[in-house]
Amino acid sequence: MHQNEFVQLITPFKDKVFRLAKRLLVSTEEAEDATQEVMVKLWAKNETLSELNSVEAMAMTMTRNYCLDQLKSKRAGNMSIAHSNYQDRQAGLQQQMEDGDRLQWVERMINDLPEQQRMIIQMREVEEYEFEEIANVLGMNETAVRVALSRARKVLREKMMQIEQYGIG
Repeated sequence: MHQNEFVQLITPFKDKVFRLAKRLLVSTEEAEDATQEVMVKLWAKNETLSELNSVEAMAMTMTRNYCLDQLKSKRAGNMSIAHSNYQDRQAGLQQQMEDGDRLQWVERMINDLPEQQRMIIQMREVEEYEFEEIANVLGMNETAVRVALSRARKVLREKMMQIEQYGIG
């Protein structure tokens, strides 16, 4: 595979790799390093990439594994899955404050989920992956992904209900 073919192959999902790395590592610089490392590893395997069903799934798996290795090596147990691209440009200051507070609560609640559920929430709700893609990346079957996502959503919904109805009743 030539360099131009490789670039055309990875361009559609390169930003997704970066966003996943940023969610896991939090630091933009570390996410850029992780993305570059994954791209170098893919280039090293460029002769066998055409044999794969989904190069994107392999890249996402490599990204996840690389980031988890980085976190383990630094013993950083505090992963943040914050959707930092969130902005409501039409809302007034009061609404922005309320939205910011809610986002912080949801962030905290997501951080309290088990790692697998955090990853599934990230990939499904933020990255908008299909269930089959999530299953491939995480090495699970599709039904298990659906069940884990359902359980994570239920926990988040129950916690939000507690927060929203605090002091009522």
